[in-house]
Amino acid sequence: MSDKLMDDIYTEPADVDPDTLRNLGPLTPLAGVWEGLRGTDVHPDAEGPVEDTYLERYDLQPIDPQTNGPQLLYGLRYHVHVTRPGAIETFHDQVGYWLWEPATERVIQTLAIPRGQIAMAAGHSKPDARRFDLSCDAESPYWGTCSNPFLHQAFRTVRFTITVIVHDDGTWSYEQDTVLRIQGRDDEFHHTDRNTLRRIAAPTPNPLMRNPG
Repeated sequence: MSDKLMDDIYTEPADVDPDTLRNLGPLTPLAGVWEGLRGTDVHPDAEGPVEDTYLERYDLQPIDPQTNGPQLLYGLRYHVHVTRPGAIETFHDQVGYWLWEPATERVIQTLAIPRGQIAMAAGHSKPDARRFDLSCDAESPYWGTCSNPFLHQAFRTVRFTITVIVHDDGTWSYEQDTVLRIQGRDDEFHHTDRNTLRRIAAPTPNPLMRNPG
């Protein structure tokens, strides 16, 4: 199925494989629980850019196949929890889904953070790709962002990009760039994050596979 709207928008695909872990395309290596110990974050401050290191736990678990009429998506539900080294309080918390649409060879990331902001980014990829790039833009009707009034005025997100690379040693890494338009500044600010993650636990099969009866 291409992005062109089909005449029949209601009929779901027949014979959907219930095993999500076999149908995640380029997301397959990301399934499981991961730990990153050397993350780097560059964020804005009144005095200028501030660089912090961080520790990260990234939990990605398979969900059952999802359909929108004829559209079929496989995915991972995720939770990211980030702290600074030696600290207890949360530095960053994020939830959402990584989705793979086989028919269009598209990867989608949805994200929500508890500071009143959500976003959805997307990019095309081959099923066996070891690297993929996603992006969203504030002006896009599909792949964009939405923020609470304070963030929209003071720290408006205008673009977001993320690159994921799967490495031969079983780790994977990401680099992301959140481009901000900050109140009182003429230039755009690049809020960047990067980390490399190592698996500490295998994924749990999706509910249909845990309860086949």
